[in-house]
Amino acid sequence: MFKRNLGASFAAFGLVAALSSPVLAPSASATTAPSDVQAGNYKIETTHTQVAFSLLHFGFTNYSGLFSGATGMLSLDPAHPTNDKLNVAIPVASVQTTSDKLTDELKGADWFDTAKYPNATFVSTKVVPNGKGKATVTGDFTLHGVTKPIVLHVSYIGAGINPLDKAYTVGFHATGIIKRSDFGVKAYVPMVGDDVTLSIAGAFEKQG
Repeated sequence: MFKRNLGASFAAFGLVAALSSPVLAPSASATTAPSDVQAGNYKIETTHTQVAFSLLHFGFTNYSGLFSGATGMLSLDPAHPTNDKLNVAIPVASVQTTSDKLTDELKGADWFDTAKYPNATFVSTKVVPNGKGKATVTGDFTLHGVTKPIVLHVSYIGAGINPLDKAYTVGFHATGIIKRSDFGVKAYVPMVGDDVTLSIAGAFEKQG
């Protein structure tokens, strides 16, 4: 379930580090300017990275779900953002909805067929800065065995030392729209929407 735009460089690939512990001080709401973020190689912080999706359900409501367990690497160079690279894998069987029956159905052959296609992947191919802390990231998105280019619109959230694990962390938020039928996920189209809106919160921890 997606639409054509998984969005703007995962190097600007938005995945917010949403930490709710009362231990967090104001300094944890990273105030580092985008240009001052530390360059280097970053690993996805899996537990605070989420991919949410939403689509129209029979014309009545926008129904949402969530993927988790993302892994991957980000090569970040704030001085030269067009050089940023992102490579992400998402276990499709991590899908969750508010209906256990639907969640199980989505894993089946009529939808994601997770036994045959266990991972969705995104590999960035182009990053275009769009002003302070924003970028458009184009990349190759693979879902259900089909690979197509998509675009993500990424916004920088913040960077700094995570007060819990002491790791230098940078966070982004990304949005995009994909058409799920483009990837062979066609069940109930058009009664259940073909266009899928993505909202991605991504946290990345610096390596080395």
